[in-house]
Amino acid sequence: MKRTNWLAAAVVLIAAPVLLSPAQADEPSPGTRTMQQGAASWYGPGFQGRKTASGERFNAGDFTAAHRTLPFGTRVRVMNRANGRSVVVRINDRGPYAHGRVIDLSRASAKALGVNGVAQVALASAE
Repeated sequence: MKRTNWLAAAVVLIAAPVLLSPAQADEPSPGTRTMQQGAASWYGPGFQGRKTASGERFNAGDFTAAHRTLPFGTRVRVMNRANGRSVVVRINDRGPYAHGRVIDLSRASAKALGVNGVAQVALASAE
């Protein structure tokens, strides 16, 4: 009986970090280099179906984003610094045009990150 309790305790201790902090599972790996940090916002209302700077049609439900200089098609891991959530987005548009912002996210990307307005984020290579 005591042996079984010890085994159960060991399993709980090993799994505890995963169970207690799910946001850490989404953080970039330790070897990932942060490319840029700053404010992120989302865009979408009024843009659905319109052509982006890359020529494709904007879909607010896709995990895409607008960045001023990164090449179209670049995959970037965006991490919300407030809650640790991260998502990989594909750059398909130019922007943001609001002062002080580093990236504009599609509505789906922002929702996955927990961004309702403007949030501080870190951008890292997704590869």
